[in-house]
Amino acid sequence: MHKIILSLMIFTSPIAAQAAGFALVEQSGSGLGNAFAGAAAAEDASTIFFNPAGMTYVQGTQLVGAIHLIKPTVQFNDGGLSTTGGGLQKNGNGGDAGDLALLPNLYFKTDLSDRVKLGLGVNAPFGLKTEYNSNWIGRFQTVKSALKTVNINPAIAYKVNDNLSIGAGISAMWAQAELTNAQYFGAAGEGSAKVKGDDWGFGFNLGAIYQVSPDTRLGVAYRSKVEQHLVGNVNFARPSPVPNAGAARDGNILADLTLPETFSVNAFSRINDTWDLMGDVTWTRWSQFQALTIYRDSGSLLSATQENWSNTLRYSVGANYHYSDAIKLRAGLAYDKEAISDQFRTARIPGNDRKWLSLGAGWKISPYGNVDVGYAHLFINNASINRDEGVTKGKLIGNFDGSVDIVSMQYTHNF
Repeated sequence: MHKIILSLMIFTSPIAAQAAGFALVEQSGSGLGNAFAGAAAAEDASTIFFNPAGMTYVQGTQLVGAIHLIKPTVQFNDGGLSTTGGGLQKNGNGGDAGDLALLPNLYFKTDLSDRVKLGLGVNAPFGLKTEYNSNWIGRFQTVKSALKTVNINPAIAYKVNDNLSIGAGISAMWAQAELTNAQYFGAAGEGSAKVKGDDWGFGFNLGAIYQVSPDTRLGVAYRSKVEQHLVGNVNFARPSPVPNAGAARDGNILADLTLPETFSVNAFSRINDTWDLMGDVTWTRWSQFQALTIYRDSGSLLSATQENWSNTLRYSVGANYHYSDAIKLRAGLAYDKEAISDQFRTARIPGNDRKWLSLGAGWKISPYGNVDVGYAHLFINNASINRDEGVTKGKLIGNFDGSVDIVSMQYTHNF
């Protein structure tokens, strides 16, 4: 187990978040083709993340592994009034701040009895990375912002009767955050600052699925918040002759980060032997993220940024077409409301509302194995920014263009 955890920590790349805020909804290769509308379908062991009660619908022992190739694009367009810290040279709009990244998921499910099912999921529910050219116009506000998470989620499900299943799990989540920006040192010139910290936090998830009829089921699921108390360091690259002292002193830092809770309601219906329909509404409590505040271990304030995020809703619908006993085709649409208002948008997380268009397919390649592939394109609304952080950090006035392409592949093995 320790080897699996360590491998995922190394392998999981921080990426520009694909859901609102810095959430990652890419927790299943089979689910991508339906824009993640089908939690009540409980198609495979990835239900451990979306709704643990769904394990009662997965037959026997199953291992699921998925990989998602994600390419976000984030480009700043200067409105002509932006300035750098200290009025130094502007040096461009920062290039594409989105990086190509890989995101893995791993799930295992087995039967303890006819009614009791056990499972384990390892995934990354949150992640973020934006990185601009180091000499760009907004470098005194941000250069790099990164968040990695690894979540270890054992779960149990119980089939109460032929209609009702319930499930629960616990989460042990590791988080690491890194923030960098240029630093203005007055007459001494320009340097840089890097803050980095990590922590383990704990939470839980709950779920229930009710079989309304032989062909239709309804599901509800809840994932709790996870409190992270990050501990790390701040390090400065100082131009000569600035000393390692005062506001530019290297040292230990503390920062609190709340990874928010979610609640979802979803439905799945088999219309006939050819078509399935599904839908989902998910609420996320982003209003807990009101400020990004970092303290030195002495208790003195290092930096504070007002965020003032709002709670969000994500809506998705999907359909499956059973082309044959071995081939299933998928499609999905989603609308993902952003937590960030125009007034408080920063270049560290320049997100806006997203529209998803997803396609996918599944092949039963043997009595024991299934392969699923999916593709999604995310259309992101242009995001305006008008942020004045004073003489030492400058102004950013303009807008961000963005989009995301996701390709997923999943292998499911039934033992």
